[in-house]
Amino acid sequence: MIEFVRRPAAREREHEMRDRRQTRYFITGGAGFIGSTLADRLLAEGAGVVAYDNFSTGQPEFVEEARRHPSYSLVEGDVLDEGALEAAMRGCDTVVHLAANADIRFGLEHPRRDLEQNTLATFHVLEAMRENGISRIAFASSAAALGEPSVFPTPEDCPLPIQTSLYGASKMACEGLISSYCEGFGFEGYVFRFVSLLGERYPHGHVIDFCKSLRKDPTTLRILGDGTQRKSYLHVQDCISAMLRVVNRRTALETEHRVDVYHLGYPEFIELKDSVRWICERLGVTPRLEYTGGSRGWVGDSPFVFLDVSKIRRTGWEPVHTIRDSIFATVDWLVENPWLMERR
Repeated sequence: MIEFVRRPAAREREHEMRDRRQTRYFITGGAGFIGSTLADRLLAEGAGVVAYDNFSTGQPEFVEEARRHPSYSLVEGDVLDEGALEAAMRGCDTVVHLAANADIRFGLEHPRRDLEQNTLATFHVLEAMRENGISRIAFASSAAALGEPSVFPTPEDCPLPIQTSLYGASKMACEGLISSYCEGFGFEGYVFRFVSLLGERYPHGHVIDFCKSLRKDPTTLRILGDGTQRKSYLHVQDCISAMLRVVNRRTALETEHRVDVYHLGYPEFIELKDSVRWICERLGVTPRLEYTGGSRGWVGDSPFVFLDVSKIRRTGWEPVHTIRDSIFATVDWLVENPWLMERR
């Protein structure tokens, strides 16, 4: 009899897929840009999904297809509603906490919002997990939590930053809460610090702002700062691939404190001027560019964002989309879906 020996890589992929099929994910912000895209990926791979969203920024159109899937349920609720959150989470075994106030630019106009919708909301999520006996959490932090670091590319173990935005400060506080629950209650935590994400369903940021402005007036484009701000970007699908790769391998269980931090971004950066040029090229316009001046677009806008992604790359992950391709994909989707620009 001939015995076929399965290669380790194939066996590992089979194990990951089997674990995913047996997992029921609870996604806060499940109708948002990242959450709805993650839900679609998980459903396609055989997992169950409970999406939780208050639709303050989430869009019903983003979850239309998912709602037809038998392994998907959508609960309209707020992460600040402790009772509703705890009830909706029952029966799940992994939480992906994406819900947050992502308004960095205007944070100083409503300083309590970051505290409530980011930090306090994360505490509610952790407590709801504890009440439901759920111990595994993946959390969407941000490169903004690093303030303005002095080391580039910036590694996960960079010095504790000086915060420059209320949003970044609230995200770092969330990281502290999660790591404390991992240490104190035996949780298993995964913290992902993202650069800005791009791709289909992209709801806010400079690409949609520029597209909306140029749609209204293709002759002139006003740009905050001097255009030399250096940033890295990542396609949302590449981000999700990295997250699931880590969570399904359960790398946090191999760490001393049961929490693992990963930087997620593209291993290159561009200047804002490059992004402006590509957006205009894709739209077929040649506007007059007006710069407001200075190295920052607003208070808390870090002039250089470039994360060291060597740790996630050591797992075998590599981004599929270049920054240029990601910008083109975002512009193309916005042109095909102008309702989102009209709604904002």
